[in-house]
Amino acid sequence: MTGVAVLGDPVRTSGYRLAGARLLPATTAAEVRRQWRELPADVGVVLLTPAAAEVLGPQALESAVVLTVVLPP
Repeated sequence: MTGVAVLGDPVRTSGYRLAGARLLPATTAAEVRRQWRELPADVGVVLLTPAAAEVLGPQALESAVVLTVVLPP
């Protein structure tokens, strides 16, 4: 089964745990990049905070490996 992860500021993403998403907390650009590089193999959908999406750039949003969705501001 493909999992869903949420990457970004822990304050903005914590509620997604209630829906069963895996939380990938990141408060700095370095943490965002590390979490992205170390995505678990079973994750197929990644919800990104706008700040995380900005750090990763358009290449991440066009990933062929996982489906990415940027959360509203």
